[in-house]
Amino acid sequence: MANTQTLAASANTVAMGTPRAADGGQTAAAHSWLPKPGRFILYAVLFIVALYYLLPMYVMLVTSLKSMDEVRAGNLLSMPTDPTVAAWVKAWGEACTGVSCGGLKGFFWNSVRMVVPAVLISTMMGAINGYILSKWRFRGSEVIFAMMLFGVFMPLQVILLPMAQTLGWLGLARSVLGLIVVHCIMGIASTTLFFRNYYVGIPDELVKAATLDGAGFWKIFFRIILPLSTPIIMVTLIWQFTNIWNDFLFGVVFSAGDSQPITVGLNNLANTSSSVKEYNVDMAAAIIAGLPTLFVYVVAGKYFVRGLTAGAVKG
Repeated sequence: MANTQTLAASANTVAMGTPRAADGGQTAAAHSWLPKPGRFILYAVLFIVALYYLLPMYVMLVTSLKSMDEVRAGNLLSMPTDPTVAAWVKAWGEACTGVSCGGLKGFFWNSVRMVVPAVLISTMMGAINGYILSKWRFRGSEVIFAMMLFGVFMPLQVILLPMAQTLGWLGLARSVLGLIVVHCIMGIASTTLFFRNYYVGIPDELVKAATLDGAGFWKIFFRIILPLSTPIIMVTLIWQFTNIWNDFLFGVVFSAGDSQPITVGLNNLANTSSSVKEYNVDMAAAIIAGLPTLFVYVVAGKYFVRGLTAGAVKG
């Protein structure tokens, strides 16, 4: 396996793309042509765009820390004079979401129980599919790949009725397990596309050399291909996590009662008419619903960018 390991190291360099330092140098070189006034205008425009996108988050945050008396008396942009987390506590465990008043706590954990297995399973299935369609091609593999791509562009509303019928036959309707199955099936198309296009960039000689050394299908996958897949794995994990966590359509159609995800709970809380409207609680609930995706992007956002720049989603 010595030759295979040498080839794997070379392929790793190819897969990871240009080193970070070189990227920084290229970026600096790309901006060096700008005169100082032009650079100032560029930074000013970027600052305004960033402010435009961050302003709603600021309004949500400061409103969630105010009492309702202060919300009614003040304006949207004013800072809270007496900050309180009472709205957060109520949104988490006491706010009414329709006829029940248990807050978002149950919906949040339903989403966690749904997202974690759905993301891991769909990512693993995409990696295996991409590995087969790029390194173990067979007659008709390109046709199968082209047919799978329909799933990327297919409107989600098209599959609602057949998927509901299938879940009913399987006895998974209105359950968290049913949502996991739906998101795994719908995620396979995009994850296969990501991994297949990424693995095309890994030299076929690597697989041939490993085959000559006696490695089989799974040994090549786990010992050679998978260690080279860090950029595309990070891209796919973040992509799938964001899509599944923020999904509302499947959640409202294929779940009910105790199996509903956080997006459905947030919708029920914001639209309930059984209590006085509390905008601070609504804002706190919206931030709670968005915190996991914000956390993922803050922690792993740099890996997402590196994966994209390393050619993880090139066509």
